[in-house]
This record gives sequence, structure tokens and C-alpha cells, in this order.
Amino acid sequence: MAETGKEEVGGGNEVNDPPEWGEDATKDLKNGGKQMESPVKEKNLGLMKTFRASLKAVSPMTLKNKRSENTDSDQSQASNSPLRPQSSPSLSRGSPSQSSFRSPKAEKASVTRTMSDSAVGITGALAKRGTSIRQSLGLSTKKHKQEPLQPVTEAMSSSKELISDSVASIDRVLELRDTYTLPEIPPLPLSVMEINKLIDMEVLEEAYVNLLSLRLELQRDRQALDQEDCPIELVHKEKDLSLLYGTLRNKMSAIIRNSSAQPSHNQELLVYVAQIILEEEKRQGDPGAMPGWREAWRDAVRDGARDTLKKVHLDSREQKASWLAVHLGLLGKAVVEDLERVKTELLSSYPADFKVFETYVSCHHEAVGEHLKRLLEKVTELKDYYALLDFIIHRYPSEKIMGSSSLQPELKEDQRGLSLDKDFLNQIKVKYCNRLQADMRTSLDRIIELENEEMWKERTKPNIDEGIYSSHIDMDIWTNIKGHVQGSGRIDVTLEQKVIRTCLEELKTFPKRFESAFVEWSSPLSNSSLWTEYHICYINSFSALKEHMESFKNSCPIPVELVQKEIDGFTTKLSQSVMEHYKTDVKPFLRRQMTGKWFSFDEDFSQLISRTKTLSEQTIYMSPKNKQAFVNEAHFFVVKEYVSQLMKNNYSCKNRKNETAATKITNQWEEVKEIFQEMNSTSEWLHPVGDQLSTIIGCGKRDIKEKLKPLVENYPDIRKSHLSAVLFFRGIKRGSRERHIILQKLAELKAKTGKAGNKEHALFNEIQAADNTGCLPATTVSCLSFIMPDR
Repeated sequence: MAETGKEEVGGGNEVNDPPEWGEDATKDLKNGGKQMESPVKEKNLGLMKTFRASLKAVSPMTLKNKRSENTDSDQSQASNSPLRPQSSPSLSRGSPSQSSFRSPKAEKASVTRTMSDSAVGITGALAKRGTSIRQSLGLSTKKHKQEPLQPVTEAMSSSKELISDSVASIDRVLELRDTYTLPEIPPLPLSVMEINKLIDMEVLEEAYVNLLSLRLELQRDRQALDQEDCPIELVHKEKDLSLLYGTLRNKMSAIIRNSSAQPSHNQELLVYVAQIILEEEKRQGDPGAMPGWREAWRDAVRDGARDTLKKVHLDSREQKASWLAVHLGLLGKAVVEDLERVKTELLSSYPADFKVFETYVSCHHEAVGEHLKRLLEKVTELKDYYALLDFIIHRYPSEKIMGSSSLQPELKEDQRGLSLDKDFLNQIKVKYCNRLQADMRTSLDRIIELENEEMWKERTKPNIDEGIYSSHIDMDIWTNIKGHVQGSGRIDVTLEQKVIRTCLEELKTFPKRFESAFVEWSSPLSNSSLWTEYHICYINSFSALKEHMESFKNSCPIPVELVQKEIDGFTTKLSQSVMEHYKTDVKPFLRRQMTGKWFSFDEDFSQLISRTKTLSEQTIYMSPKNKQAFVNEAHFFVVKEYVSQLMKNNYSCKNRKNETAATKITNQWEEVKEIFQEMNSTSEWLHPVGDQLSTIIGCGKRDIKEKLKPLVENYPDIRKSHLSAVLFFRGIKRGSRERHIILQKLAELKAKTGKAGNKEHALFNEIQAADNTGCLPATTVSCLSFIMPDR
């Protein structure tokens, strides 16, 4: 039985008894325990009655009533104190002259004398009083026998009872808050140690009224002394009062800080916390008052919000690729749950003027903002910058977090968003764009690498997509940029603009980097058809990329123009390379036209047609826009070079060979026209020149001047030197009367047509005629030149 009594005393071990009590009290407890042996039932019944009496004794309302009934008796006040052993004169204050700063030796002697009379009674009463205080505050006591676990079905069936208990608890708190009045201030305060213990045990109301009593006592002591006289005891008392107030504030801050995490434990305590704050605000003008109670309350609320966020799980980048997105989701959930507890369980503890919910929301915003700033230091990847921006701008104020229906209607629309510094948000956007630019460069370089690995090294023929060669480079780049732009557009318009500019800025340098790599690879293959196919393929792809960039022209006109200029430069180089390759290929065959061998040898012209047909087959897979200009240029080149052979004075027809030459020119010209018509050349204005020149070459000398009119009308840029060269090929030499008449006719026709002519149809301006002055003496040539200048 002695052991049982000992265990029951241990149940109140949260009450920190003075260390001087330990040994003597234990001895007396053991001796007394032997005398208290009785049946178990009687002891349990006695304990239950004692506990019930203790609960009534420590109830705030009961304590208040008892104080009012026993104000005339200091001994009764001491007996009603939750920390004072009953009938213990050593813990009571006899008169104002008795100091609360008694020495430990004096206290020990007094306690020892008293406990020698009734050690077991005092210790047992203290233990029971401690247990009753813990129960009244909702604190658990030690259980030495584990309760049997309840079945799950039974727990589920009791859910309605739990809800009912919660509602009843809130009703009790509301009644306590609405009917609360500060208890009467005791005329004599408890000792500093006792007040400190009350604060430590969270018996705030009792601790506070004793603090007020101590404060009044200090004021009386100070008034009783001269202004210049300040004994050391008074200084110590002032210091103790200040320390006790600091301890009370720290304890209140701890309660507030943990309130949302343990709402059911702190509901009633918060009523006392709020009332103490209100009382202190009323007494701000009094001597010894401590300022800043409401500010300290808000700081504690904010610290509690910080604690909530610190507990949210956070993986590292190495542990999980989506570490930040997961963490932000958990963060939002924690904020909502915390505010839900505030709304449902803590609001009832505070008066309305505290604006509790608004303060908690504001503090959570502040704590989240600080937390996000720390997170930003860990972010390095584009997706994480995006997740951070999306959380701040969209998810946090949305229905998923601050707009949750569970927080309405207390949370107003204008209170949803984070109140972050504008510089902080811009800082994230700048970091996002910088990371995007670096990723874009890496992505574009990777495109070049893949093209080299999958196409160039393997010498794979380009894909044919929708009838043209395609490398899909343009779609890869366009899809990448479009994805970033659309994603940033979901954040906000300013970020979208920044992203477009960033992507275009990086894309601007890509064509030259691609060109450098492609030229290095393709140079050894210039004689293969694959070389031309790849050129056509990239002409198509980059032209398509240019068209894709057109969609950004309204928002970023100048960056788009700069990118398109770079693309045009690259596609022009590719086109020119193919054209130069073709020209170089067919020039030898063209140069051997209109010679003596040409009459009987057709191989050169056949090669010209064959190479042109090959080009025609290749240009089938060129995009229509690029193909048209390319084919027209090739057509012009062949016509110009073919006609140029007549201007070189390489051959002069004799013995009616002019008719044979004219027939051959007509036949070859038909092939040239046919092949370029098949290539869909739109330069039809070039078609007549071959036929009209062959007519002049094949007709009689006297008929030539009649055949000039169509030629001059179609090609007004033809000059005397050009016609002189044609006449030389025809066999009409310089100095002949026929030549003079023909040239005179040309001058008349040109005068009527006009010197300017059609600049779009300028063919002969691109052709240089040979000098025929070697046929006549210098004086004759000079006279003829004066008479008929070259026009």
C-alpha cells in the first residue's frame, strides 16, 4: 500500500517542488505510508473524492469565488493557492513587512519543522493539488495501467460524441471569454519562486494577479521611501518583477506559438492570454508596465506559422527530381490545415478586436514569403523556377490553398495573395530567363549534335515530309520555344514577353553556329547528290522556322526581324551554294556552244540538259517559296550563258552554215524552254530570245532588219555591240553595207522604244559582247564609231 501511495504522488511530478523538500518528505512519506494501510477499495474511493474536490478547487471560477469569500483571512488565501500546501505557514505571507525574498535556509527550516508534524498529509495534498491543476488545464497525468484499446468500430461509432464534445468545448470557451472578469488582486503576492512556478505550470490567471499584487507592493514600497533612498532589496524586487514579467510574456508567447498545433489544449489558456494582454494595455501608463504586448502576440503568431512551415517535408534534388513541386504542394496543404484549426478552434478564445484570423493569415503570408526566399537559394533548374512562380502567382491565392472553401467567408478576396516585394518576384523572373537562355543554348547545340550523329555521319538521306525534304529542325526548335512561351504566358504577360525575347536572343546566333558545323561536314561531299539534298533540306527547314517566328512579330517586332535576318542570310547562302554548284557544273558545257565543233558534236549540250534535269529532280523537294526564286535564277543563268556564246566571236558561219546553225539553235532552245517549263519557271520573258536570234541568224541579209523589231521590243537593253556580234556569227563582217543598214535600223528602233526599257527584263545588260575592231583599220573604226555609237 505504501508503494501505491508513492505512485499516486508521482503522478503529480510536473509540479517542481523545492529541492529542500526531497529527502525529509520522502522519509516521512514512507513512515506515514505504513500507517495508512487500508483496503484498496477504500483508498481508491478516497482518491476519487479528493480529485473531484481538487478540480473544483482549481477551477478559475471557484478560485475567484473563494477569494471573494476569504478576503479577510490571509491564511484562507494561502490555503486556496494551487501551489501552497494546506496549513503551511511557511508558504503564506503574514504581513506586507514580510519580504518575499526569504533565504533558502530559512525556508528549509520552516518547512522541516512543519513537515515533522504531518509530512504525509502535506505531501499528499500537494501531489493531489498538482494533479488537479494538470487536469483542469487539460494536461495528462501518468497512467500506471494501460487502458484497453477500443475496437475500431467502437471508435467510429463515437465520432458523433467527439464532435459533440468539441462543440461543447467551444461553447465553454466562448462562455468563459464573454463572462470573464479579472479576479481580485490579492493584497499579499506569492513569493517570486511560487509565481514563477505558476507561470511554468501555465496557471496564468493566478500568476498574473499575483504579479499585479507584487507590482502594487513595489509601488507602495517605493512611495514609502525617500526619492534618494533606494535600498538593495527594492532594486532586487524591481529586477525580479521585470524578470517575472519577461517569463510570463515568454510563456504566453510559447502558448500562442504552439496554439494552432495544439488547439484543444490551448483554447482556455488563450482566453487568459488575451485577457492579460488587454489588461496590460489598459495599464500601460502605470509604473513598471512592460510595453509591446500586442506586438509580442503577433510575433508569436508569426513564429508559430514559421514552425509549421519548418515541419513540412523537403526532399533534396538528388532524392527526387520534383522535390520543389512536391514541397510546395505540402506547404500549401500545411497552411490551409493550420488556418482551418485557427478558424474552427482558436477564434473563440479571443475578443473580436484582436482580428485573429486576419492576423494569422497575414503572419502565414509573411512566413511563406520568408520560406520561399530560402527556397530560391536552392533552386537551379528551370522547372523549379517555374514551379516557384506558379505557386506564388496562381496556386497560393487559388481555391487549392488560400481560396479554399474551408477558409471562407473569413478570408476575403484581397487577402489571398502573398505580399512579396516586387523586387523578389522580378528576381525570380530574371533567374528564370537566365536559366532559360542557358537551356536554350544547350538545346540548340544538342540539335546540331543530333543532326551530326543521326544524319551526317550515317549519310542518311533527308526525310520527305509533305513532298519536300525536311529535317524537322524547325519543328524541334519551334515546339521548344512555343512550350516555354505558353508556359510563361500562364504565369503572366510580363514573363511571357521576357521569355520571347530571351528565346529570340539565343536563336539569333543559332544559324551561324549551324552553318559552321554543316559546312565543315559537307565540304568533302560537294560532288555528291547528297550534298545538294542536304542543302535543300536545310533551306526548307530554316525557311519554315522563319515563318514560325512570324507569330511573335506583334509582341517583339525588332527581335523577330533580327532573327529572320539571320535566317535569311543562312538560307541565301545555302541557296547560293547549290546554285554555284550547278553553275560550276554546267559552265564547261555552255562554253563549248557556238563553235566549229558545236555543229557536229551534241555531247556538251546533252550534258547541259542532263545536269539541269538532275537539278530539276532535286528542286522538286524544295519548298515552293524557295524553289520559285531558285528555278528562275537557274533559267536566267542558262539563257544568259547560252546567248553569251554568240557574243564571243568564236565562230563565223560561211557557205550557208548560218541556216544549219539557226536550225540547231532553234532545236536546242526548245529543249531549254521545255525543261524550265517543267521546273515551273515563271521567267517566260526569256523564252523568245532564242527563237528571235535564230531567226536573225537563219534569214537572208536583206531580211534581217525586218526581224529586229520583236527582238528590240522584248529586250530593249540590246546594244549595237550585241547585234554586231550576232551579225559576225551570221557571217556579215564589219564594213559591209548590209551591216551598216542593220545597225542603223537598230538605232531607230531603240529610239522609238526608249533608252530605259524594261528593267525587270534586262538580259543583254548582263552579257558582254566581244570587240570586233580587228577587222578594219583604226581610222575606219574610229569614223564608224563616231557615226554610230554603241547603244
